[in-house]
Amino acid sequence: MAIDLHVHSTASDGTDAPGDVVRAAAVAGLDTVALTDHDTTAGWAEAAAAAREVGVALVPGAEISCRSNGIGVHMLSYLHDPEHPALLAELALTRDDRVDRARRMVRHIGADYDLLWEHVLEHVGDDATVGRPHIADAMVARGLVASRDEAFATVLHSGSRYYRPHHAPEAAVVVRAIRDAGGVPVMAHPRAGHRGRLVPDRVIERLAAVGLGGLEVDHRDHDPADREALRGMARELGLVMTGSSDYHGAGKLNRLGEFTTSPAALAEIVDQATGTEVVRP
Repeated sequence: MAIDLHVHSTASDGTDAPGDVVRAAAVAGLDTVALTDHDTTAGWAEAAAAAREVGVALVPGAEISCRSNGIGVHMLSYLHDPEHPALLAELALTRDDRVDRARRMVRHIGADYDLLWEHVLEHVGDDATVGRPHIADAMVARGLVASRDEAFATVLHSGSRYYRPHHAPEAAVVVRAIRDAGGVPVMAHPRAGHRGRLVPDRVIERLAAVGLGGLEVDHRDHDPADREALRGMARELGLVMTGSSDYHGAGKLNRLGEFTTSPAALAEIVDQATGTEVVRP
């Protein structure tokens, strides 16, 4: 079986609609795909309908923004209850602050570049979680940069003078909230150093102690040494090991199914989850 447990749609910062992501997964030869948009479950219903239509199993999920001692962490949540009050409230707070943060960034960028908030909104789907990729897409469309990658390497980089942080709860709080909602938390791309500072191994150990369920090991942003180190840590801590594409459609070079998760690892995740179920074709 071919299983990709980390893809994005227009419900956050992908370029394909949720249903089209699932259809693309079928064309790519995937048997199972997880929709993990940033801080939202808005794409679940459309993706589920497409999954039944094309015969692909769908793992409903989300990628939740959080921090540990000021360092950004992305936590994949699989099969949680989308109506769980505490988790819903935290996601809503993060999404609202993302909008305020994006407005502030665009205001500062606009002082030096031909960019307005209205230009950014042209690239945000209905009910989508607004993020830096939408600013990047607006800059590309206006000829200010050549690609998303260039925008993130320059104007939108965390070290740029235009960068502004957004609200993100502590990672341990998010891990507990996901577990309380019946989900399974898996840390996304924990060794993706080009994205910014990395949490030390001791933080991952502490998160495992409060309910972290797995590590995303096989990912484009991990070199072979990173993957081997993460495998060793996962074995030592008893964590599930996943692999995935982190697909964003045309927004990134990542391709569906370029890294995958074993059926045994997915079975462990399903066995731990009590919040919702895999959508079966």
